[in-house]
Amino acid sequence: MNDPAVGRAAERAARESYGRLLAILSARTHDIAASEDALADAFARALERWPADGIPVQPDAWLLSVARHRKLDAWRHSRVQDQATQTLLLLAGEVDDAADGSSAIPDERLRLLFVCAHPAVDAAARAPLMLQTVLGLDAARMAGAFLTAPSTLGQRLVRAKARIRAAGVPFEYPQARDLPQRLQDVLDGIYAAYGTGWDDVDGADALPRGLTTEAIDLCRILCGLMPAEPEPLGLLALMLFCEARMAARRSDTGAYVPLDQQDPLRWDPDLLAEAEFCLRRASEMKSLGAYQLEAAIQSAHCERRVGAPVPPEALVSLYEGLLALRSSIGAQVSLACALANARGPEIGLRALEAIPAQDVANYQPYWAARAHLLAAGGARSAARQAFDRAIGLSTNAAVRAYLHAMSDRL
Repeated sequence: MNDPAVGRAAERAARESYGRLLAILSARTHDIAASEDALADAFARALERWPADGIPVQPDAWLLSVARHRKLDAWRHSRVQDQATQTLLLLAGEVDDAADGSSAIPDERLRLLFVCAHPAVDAAARAPLMLQTVLGLDAARMAGAFLTAPSTLGQRLVRAKARIRAAGVPFEYPQARDLPQRLQDVLDGIYAAYGTGWDDVDGADALPRGLTTEAIDLCRILCGLMPAEPEPLGLLALMLFCEARMAARRSDTGAYVPLDQQDPLRWDPDLLAEAEFCLRRASEMKSLGAYQLEAAIQSAHCERRVGAPVPPEALVSLYEGLLALRSSIGAQVSLACALANARGPEIGLRALEAIPAQDVANYQPYWAARAHLLAAGGARSAARQAFDRAIGLSTNAAVRAYLHAMSDRL
């Protein structure tokens, strides 16, 4: 019998605890794929048993116990007898003791993020692997963010999990000498999670809405673990600046509102103040990074709330500095828009056209920016074609409606 309360409890456990549970299940065996299967079985079992038995006091512990026993059963049937199996046999009893609520499930999500950032994992698979293992996103949902076909991304993820198991990648924080590159990958994974939730402006799905909060929480934990590292603080500041504007992204009627048309009075002053504090702390460490620069750009955009907008040329300089530190398609498109604002749409279009066509063929922000700049320059027919391309690449109904309205005005 379907019980709405059971469904809500299982959904909440999946949203809040999936990554922690998967990290614990994977830590001893290094087999992420088998742990995912066991966890899926545990959730299915919960939907069968909880309506009759009642929702456990600690759903996390119940799910972990069932998943571990499912893994052990699978190993017994396959007659696999190794040291990891023996260890898990001992641990299974510990989890049962925890199910009465006497102990909490530890948060191992960051450890799993660093595992996904191991050099043995293909660089192109690291960030999406983090999103899948820690946040439970599938390849279809992530593919657009990484400009990759879902089938291609899915194959990368399968290979990455197999590589972690075959290489015996240790589930531990990296040594100091290995930290810089691993940390950059982890930051990228956290920001990709935030971007996935941020893009869901319609907010129809509870999972993407929760991703922004989870990404910020993970970054706060990372800042606490590494207080002497400036870039986690830079990323936290960047996300807080964006999060502060969340309520202003939609009008009272639900229409999409771009940044330059938002009402600053609807921005969250407490989040903005925290973002500025994090950015100042990072800058005091005298080690400039890309996320700090991106946060500085967001800070500049937010200055108009106090009637002191940053001069357009200053934003050009910030974007040029960002590209010098770490080039990306998004930063190149943003620089083109800043150039257009400072020096005219023709200069901005020239910067857009300097980006290789194959890199932006399916990049929606490029076509939206191109459409706006063509319209500003009076090239209406070409602007309408660019708007059509941007609309076709948009997965968000509110953004599509906004672009349709802009095109109709031409």
